[in-house]
Amino acid sequence: MSTVTGTGDQADTLRQMARQSRKNASAEQSGPGAVDEEHGIRVISVTSGKGGVGKSNVVSNLAMALSAQGKKVLIVDADLGLGNLDVLLGLSPAYNLNHVLNGEKSISEIIIDGPAGIKVIPAGSGVQEVTSLSQHDKLRLLDELDILEEQFDIMIVDTEAGISENVTYFTVAAQEIIVVVSPEPTSITDVYALIKLLATRYSEHHFKVLVNMAKDSEDALEVFRKLANVAGRFLDISLDYLGCVVKDEKVVEAVKRQKAVYDLFPDSEAATCFTTLARRVIENTCQTRLKGNIQFFFRRFLDNPAGA
Repeated sequence: MSTVTGTGDQADTLRQMARQSRKNASAEQSGPGAVDEEHGIRVISVTSGKGGVGKSNVVSNLAMALSAQGKKVLIVDADLGLGNLDVLLGLSPAYNLNHVLNGEKSISEIIIDGPAGIKVIPAGSGVQEVTSLSQHDKLRLLDELDILEEQFDIMIVDTEAGISENVTYFTVAAQEIIVVVSPEPTSITDVYALIKLLATRYSEHHFKVLVNMAKDSEDALEVFRKLANVAGRFLDISLDYLGCVVKDEKVVEAVKRQKAVYDLFPDSEAATCFTTLARRVIENTCQTRLKGNIQFFFRRFLDNPAGA
């Protein structure tokens, strides 16, 4: 297990002081009647066991639905090798997360405006994998993300599919984990493998399950039951059913037009599902942030990468 001592401890103290200073300044500007957001930004990781389950599509539409309900939302495309959120949304970023990781740009310089008021941190494509970064580079990344803590209500991290170190790095660093699964048996099997890895190696014990491309709500509940049954037999974890997005041809049409279905077809069945999901995410606020702020938990992962 790696540790950070000496100058590292001093850096931690300075970061805490800077964060508190920003919060104090924000409170003074807001005035005495303002609501105190004592826990800061809410970080949600959205992941899946395999590709092809519509995870990035879920992320973009859920973000818009949250924005429509008054939340300041930032999406981080954390698939550093094959990021595609910008393509899904018809965006053309000049810079991406790889420019931050190699020191060319800051986080603030690469954030772009997305539809419906959301903000997006785009990923690169095949430039540099997070698994190749040194610990110093990872610490720089968490420092950059920490600067954003007071600017947004919710940060949604769209991981790559699978169980690579990239996935575990960003997933374990989040305060909440949403796993996206489809009714296909292979999707259920792969999601279970991901949950098992996160539970046994990284001590993650709480997951929210979102069923995408379900035939209907009953189909989605059956998928959740299958996953919950096998997880309940072999793992000491908690699975919560967040909800579902039904299979909708309007989603296919929106993807072809590089738009989000929530934006292009707001009255569609799928868009209605995202509105319901956003409400549930907001209602579950009181159950979140048990892991601490961005700095705290990214450092926990760096100092104890095996979750021991």
